[in-house]
Amino acid sequence: MAMETSLESPAPVRQIANAIAGWVDRLGAVWVEGQVAQVNRRPGMSTVFMTLRDAVADISVTVTCSRTLFDSLNPPVVEGASIVVNAKPSYYANRGTISLYARDIRMVGLGELLARLERRRQLLAAEGLFAPELKRPLPFLPGTVGLVTAPNSAAERDVLENARRRWPAVTFEVAYAAMQGQRSASEVIEAVERLDRNPAVDVIVVARGGGSVEDLLPFSDEALIRAVHAVRTPVVSAIGHEPDQPLLDLVADVRASTPTDAAKLVVPDVAEEQRSVTHARDRVRGAVRGWLAREQAGLDALRSRPALADPRTLLDARLAEIDQLRDRARRTVGHSLDRAADDIGHQRARARALSPLATLQRGYAVLQDADGHVLTSIDGVEAEQLISVRVADGRIHATTTSTTPTTRETDG
Repeated sequence: MAMETSLESPAPVRQIANAIAGWVDRLGAVWVEGQVAQVNRRPGMSTVFMTLRDAVADISVTVTCSRTLFDSLNPPVVEGASIVVNAKPSYYANRGTISLYARDIRMVGLGELLARLERRRQLLAAEGLFAPELKRPLPFLPGTVGLVTAPNSAAERDVLENARRRWPAVTFEVAYAAMQGQRSASEVIEAVERLDRNPAVDVIVVARGGGSVEDLLPFSDEALIRAVHAVRTPVVSAIGHEPDQPLLDLVADVRASTPTDAAKLVVPDVAEEQRSVTHARDRVRGAVRGWLAREQAGLDALRSRPALADPRTLLDARLAEIDQLRDRARRTVGHSLDRAADDIGHQRARARALSPLATLQRGYAVLQDADGHVLTSIDGVEAEQLISVRVADGRIHATTTSTTPTTRETDG
């Protein structure tokens, strides 16, 4: 029940502590799962003290048990082991701490451990942490490779030596962390996040040699999986050997079967790249030579044509055409001029035939009086009258003597 307190009547600390102790005592025995972070067996004491750590949250609690119970466990409890404890919670009011008094301790067997890991894998997969579309490609030639591994380990030597053998100029930024034990997951998380904050690091390799399922448990830690999922730098998981597959392999962008395989994945082989460049260069040269040969063949074919072999051939043909056209034009113009001359001659003959001069040339004459009037009748013509006679080649000036009218008999 809730305590009756107010600003005017507050409860003292001891009352609150005792109330909490009473509430915890009423909780009864509970089953608790965790990882053993520390074991303390004090000489001469019948009680063993253990620190039980949560697998995800940074929370730990003290567990006490009798030495008899602790010694009866097979296999024995060691630091880093996962256990399930049936314990009675207790609250120590004087120190303000909670502890668990273990009545039964069960080791998490391999089958149960694998089942728990499978359930964890399914839950994380349902959240989308292992989705293929989230995988980032590795850079072809990283400027700096981040390496998370144990100091002076075989995994470190394998990665460094094989990577430098493949690409001597490769640069590494090594972040050491415990690869086994209860501090492993937290130290690996810290190392990965530190390398991810370094802008020079282009890819991160987490490498560890082989080991038992229990040894590789830190690399299935949920906190580590979420930390790797959150980083922006591509991560290569190189944990254990080919059969080993901790959950880190699923969340990493690339899985390497061994640390040696990780070295092959993060940097290219300089000899192989040189061969590839040589092969590509030969292919380019062959393609260029083929293209030049085809173009040269085309030019030769064009040059062999008569028009290009002797360009004057076209000019000669056009010159002959021009001569022919000029001759045709001259003939056409000549014919046109001849026809026009004939027409003019005919018209001129017609005009001459109709001209009075032609009539005069036939012996006729035109009489005009002194005023220039043409005399067509004897009427009005007097004797001794001056007249002019117009003949074909000039005029004759004369004087009339007399006139005689014309009769039919005279005409006849």
